[in-house]
Amino acid sequence: MANPTMTLIASNTVGSGGVSSVTFSSIPATYTDLVVKSSPRFDEAYSSDTMKVSFNGSTSTFTYRILVGNGSSAASYNNTFGNAGDINAATSTSNTFSNMEMYIPNYTSSNNKSFSVDSVSENNGTAAIADLIAGLWSTTSAITSITFTPYSGGNFVQYSTFYLYGISSS
Repeated sequence: MANPTMTLIASNTVGSGGVSSVTFSSIPATYTDLVVKSSPRFDEAYSSDTMKVSFNGSTSTFTYRILVGNGSSAASYNNTFGNAGDINAATSTSNTFSNMEMYIPNYTSSNNKSFSVDSVSENNGTAAIADLIAGLWSTTSAITSITFTPYSGGNFVQYSTFYLYGISSS
């Protein structure tokens, strides 16, 4: 059996002033799976907020199931948008960024696209949140672009990072 390899396709580090979204476009169809690794932070007036994902510019036909915990309680629920995890925002511990990893298998197949997310919003106080998400984009098109945005508006702050990797067997 071949060993899988992970190749950096693109990266984005947010500059001064922040940005309202981060997009990876023109994703090549030469890999079997995709992985996004991110360390983002929002400028919204919350301790954390949800990061949304869209594929090929589409925000429709998404569903997900989430398991979320904050150190004192846990919950599970489902919804109908592209959830990419809970991310640190303006009132969380200063200069602290979240961690998020998204795995997208078979992104070029003609089947619906599943994805999974593991994210943690870091905070020295209460309200640090850990998420595990199982998502589905019910579209048969290959994924050629991925966009991340803050759920409640606002911007990603300077030094937020995003890395897109392709996984292949070799």
